[in-house]
Amino acid sequence: MPRVSSGCIATPSVISKTMKLIINGEERSLENVSSLSSLLQQLGLKADRVAVELNHEIAARALWDSTQLKDGDRLEIVQFVGGGASQKRYRG
Repeated sequence: MPRVSSGCIATPSVISKTMKLIINGEERSLENVSSLSSLLQQLGLKADRVAVELNHEIAARALWDSTQLKDGDRLEIVQFVGGGASQKRYRG
């Protein structure tokens, strides 16, 4: 006896993970952010022009790709402007 198809087509489900982060004192809900590098990319910040503090510790730039973020993490992001003579805080 031939099989009868139900007509359903399996499609991969897309899971978007929303994470709440405190960035420069402001709570932000962001989707699909896993690493510190991916956060900076999503915020449109250039890695060579920022310094990041994660939960009161300076985050080493060499470890940004492997630094995983968690819901509730606190970040301070400082963006350098004009050759580093002055600085401003990121305001998303």
